[in-house]
Amino acid sequence: MSQILKIEGMTCNHCKMRAEKALQGVSGVESVKVDLASKEAVVTGNAERANLVKAVVDAGYSVED
Repeated sequence: MSQILKIEGMTCNHCKMRAEKALQGVSGVESVKVDLASKEAVVTGNAERANLVKAVVDAGYSVED
């Protein structure tokens, strides 16, 4: 199952990598692909959305609903 998160606050490649690393640390995540241009993360696996959002927020970014 894939989920798409709209991530706000990323401005550079370092931000992209930081968001990817945060999402990869969530239990149930199989793969993560963050696109800086579209500010979207595609997360594959069975992780709970609330846990994904918390990981992004803890990394210093926000998620649009």
